[in-house]
Amino acid sequence: MIYVDADACPVKDEVERVGTRHKLRMFVVSNGGIRPSQNPFVETVVVPDGPDVADMWIADRVGPADVVITGDIPLAAKCVEAGAQVLKHNGEPLTEANIGNVLATRDLMTDMRAADPFRQGGGKPFSKADRSRFLDALERAVRAAALKG
Repeated sequence: MIYVDADACPVKDEVERVGTRHKLRMFVVSNGGIRPSQNPFVETVVVPDGPDVADMWIADRVGPADVVITGDIPLAAKCVEAGAQVLKHNGEPLTEANIGNVLATRDLMTDMRAADPFRQGGGKPFSKADRSRFLDALERAVRAAALKG
């Protein structure tokens, strides 16, 4: 299965395309505002408003043969711990080997932004190269998850 942390996810269409090709069940999880897909493989899950409710819904269900798409690093850490294949929206895999450093960097940047309100930054825009890298990474993740299933 593929779980998508759908709030602010720029690659939902790509996930649906790859998931459909592999005939995988997909869960697009958000707290609303997402147009449901007509694809029979896609289930739109709307969770109640609240901090991290969508994240908890995914974390409670994910397992070793699953793929998770998220930009939320604490959720990614829980999913890696559960044995899932985890990808950021730009195709960067989050694994047991790198999740500790990614969490530490996230925490450091949070502290730096709190200390300097002018250092909010936005990050770079999502590019065609990011989308292409994501598609390649998703294909690899789906195949690796299938080996665990």
